[in-house]
Amino acid sequence: MPADPSVQRHLGAAVLGLVGALALVAVLPATVAEAQESEECLACHGDPDLTTERDGRSVSLYISERRFGASVHAEMTCVGCHMDVAGMEGFHETPLEKVDCGACHDEIQAQHQASLHGQALKRGDPLAPRCVDCHGIHDIRPVADHDSPVSPLRVPFTCGRCHQEGSPVTQQREIHQDHILENFSESIHGEGLLRKGLIVAPNCASCHTAHNILPHTDDNSSIARSNIARTCTQCHAEIESVHQKVIRGELWEKEEHVLPACADCHPPHKIRKVFYDQGMADAECLECHGKTDLVAGDGRPLYVPQEVLRQSDHAQVACSQCHSGVNVSRKRPCETITQKVDCDSCHAEVGQQFEASIHGQLLARNDPNAPTCKECHGRHDVLGRLNPTSPIFATRIPTLCARCHREGEQAAARYEGPEHDIVKSYTESIHGKGLIKSGLVVTATCTNCHTPHGALPHDDPASSVNRANVPQTCGNCHHGIQEVFERSIHHTMVGQTEKDLPVCNDCHSAHTIQRADVDGFKLDIMQKCGRCHGEIASSYFDTYHGKVSQLGYTKTAKCYDCHGAHDILPVADPRSHLSRENVVQTCQRCHPGATRRFAGYLSHATHHDPDKYPWLFWTFWAMTGLLVGTFVVSGAHTLLWLPRALQMRRELREAEAAEQREIEEGAEALDAGKMDPGEGPPGTEPGPEGGE
Repeated sequence: MPADPSVQRHLGAAVLGLVGALALVAVLPATVAEAQESEECLACHGDPDLTTERDGRSVSLYISERRFGASVHAEMTCVGCHMDVAGMEGFHETPLEKVDCGACHDEIQAQHQASLHGQALKRGDPLAPRCVDCHGIHDIRPVADHDSPVSPLRVPFTCGRCHQEGSPVTQQREIHQDHILENFSESIHGEGLLRKGLIVAPNCASCHTAHNILPHTDDNSSIARSNIARTCTQCHAEIESVHQKVIRGELWEKEEHVLPACADCHPPHKIRKVFYDQGMADAECLECHGKTDLVAGDGRPLYVPQEVLRQSDHAQVACSQCHSGVNVSRKRPCETITQKVDCDSCHAEVGQQFEASIHGQLLARNDPNAPTCKECHGRHDVLGRLNPTSPIFATRIPTLCARCHREGEQAAARYEGPEHDIVKSYTESIHGKGLIKSGLVVTATCTNCHTPHGALPHDDPASSVNRANVPQTCGNCHHGIQEVFERSIHHTMVGQTEKDLPVCNDCHSAHTIQRADVDGFKLDIMQKCGRCHGEIASSYFDTYHGKVSQLGYTKTAKCYDCHGAHDILPVADPRSHLSRENVVQTCQRCHPGATRRFAGYLSHATHHDPDKYPWLFWTFWAMTGLLVGTFVVSGAHTLLWLPRALQMRRELREAEAAEQREIEEGAEALDAGKMDPGEGPPGTEPGPEGGE
């Protein structure tokens, strides 16, 4: 009997279990007997308190039946691995012989024995890892199980037990591990694996293999100089074709179709998402293009300032990434350039938008006036839209678009629509003044309305300035107004009519947008409403409000004062400004003392409608008839009296003329002495004595 008291405690139970097992083995199939053997083992090893003494320390012999049942070996029996206890009856001595995993995994064992780990184990190195150190003992789980120590997400930590800086391996063997685990966790591979949980990202075993780990100096190693490219291309399959575009051929392929050692540029455990030694490609280009006097055969300057490249948004883009037509086999690569730079290779989505736009369509037709990417963004000095010196910065957009769209330029000359002086109109609009004079970069520019790369004519259904899309386009900035407008009678989802319902530019115009509180807008809005509501507008101008407004008085109620601006609704709608519930409050905005009787004022009453306003109609015509009749009678009387009046006037003139002649004759007689001084002129009485 063994001397270990902790083991003796379970002897009785083991004997009883063994007797029962032997009895069943004789009558049950072999598979049942094997299962019974595992139950016999767990009769003792299923006790959490079962321990033994080993090298002066207590070692647990407990085996969790639950964890063993979840392992990849759950279908095996204990004696399948611990073959030295096969056939034993009852209790066995400890320790048992070490399990030989190679009995089942012979190929993997051969790899392990040839690896650094296996060689260290063969030398008797106590720190050499064995199968159980990585996979576990009785709780071995498949690689696909996230709880397995060899699952992709846990491999770095499993390997880090030994290869972490300061571990026993590094301390006792004085091996400098160069912070492998720390560097890996900060690399692009480590970020993808450990921070983002991408199990397809490489881990230690992906590069070093799982069991055949060899030093990089070994020609058979997966990380040997001759093999590392093959290892990397397991994930980076197109690495050769990609690198040919960014690294000059001399460095990339010293021999045809022979990959270099990846670690020459990418440090093994410090791989970052950066461009390594980009200058070795660009420097070759700048040997010629860095000269200020370099010109093409047609006189075009070919000088590329290096400081311009450094400050551009393409500072980390190699020359050959854009000029991809360069043939790396030539002495002067640029001799092979036959096509223009294709910006779509990086900006595919933007390229698709541009191709569908009117600019792209003109370019596809080889129109000489069609703009290209470089016309707006520049060539080697490409800058982002947030850079104040960029041609696509908000305050510089109008100037940029004006190159073609200013009156008299090629785009304006091609345009056959009603609008002219578009750029000038924009600069004088509320948007243009806000942008150019006030410097408000959030103000709408050409690209905000027409889009930067998808500009289309307004009659194209896909255009951002098409009637159907204008509210949404304006709503990108005026979102609150858009929400209100979408609930109004003017919106297509509410108004049911075959006529074109108004959109933003019908009232505010497209490029001459004014502030809504200026006099010009207030006086003009009635005319704009009258385009659709002609009869109502004419009736408005018959009212006091309308007549005063025509005199230029802006404080009189206009259409939007009563009906609303963007939230116009039918009068029958309770939300309407003119509904029975709201009309008094609407009138009180201008007339604080207004009552419901005051609000009964007929704002659009007209004497031209006998059906809607009969009393007003007949009263108007009655008064008009009376006035006309009065003038007719007065005129007839005047005409009839005119001959008599003329005769009386003639007789009066004749009498006055006769009297004048008599006076003149008397004066002549007096002068001639024919008349007694006491006598007066004929027809007069002599005056008193002594008088004249």
